[in-house]
Amino acid sequence: MNTTEAAKLLGVSSSTIQRWVKQLGLPMERNERGHYYFKDEDIQLLKDIQEQLQNGVMLQEIAPLPKKREPRKGAIKHGDQDQKIELLLTKIKEIELTLHEKADSVTSYQLLQHRREIEEMQNQITELNNKIKLLQEEISTLKPVQTVEKGVGLDEGKVKRKKKNFVSSLFGFR
Repeated sequence: MNTTEAAKLLGVSSSTIQRWVKQLGLPMERNERGHYYFKDEDIQLLKDIQEQLQNGVMLQEIAPLPKKREPRKGAIKHGDQDQKIELLLTKIKEIELTLHEKADSVTSYQLLQHRREIEEMQNQITELNNKIKLLQEEISTLKPVQTVEKGVGLDEGKVKRKKKNFVSSLFGFR
């Protein structure tokens, strides 16, 4: 019989039954959810307590149980729970290991991707440096020609115009 049923039988509230059990230290059995479970002998004991209270005895003054009973064990099976907890811990460790492996593989992939990008950038920089060198060589070969034409170009207006067209044709201006 649960607490509510016992309370109805005695004509008191469930909280009153719970208070009696706690304050008097009654060794009542509990079910798998931790709720009190009362047997016939427990109900008789509660009836005796109720009778004493109705006769004017204070709850604190009610004598302890006439015979000492050891607290009863509840319906909870510890061995079964230990196995379940152990199984859960094992699964958690497996999941953590899998998670770490995934994180490592993602990190490795990202590092390889970054390395490829860096190599591509280095190749582009090398190509650009080579193009710059070629352009500098072309410019250095063009400068002596320009200085010669400048001297000639001062006397004649046509040469000056040709130089302008030649330079603009090099850089694509019009």
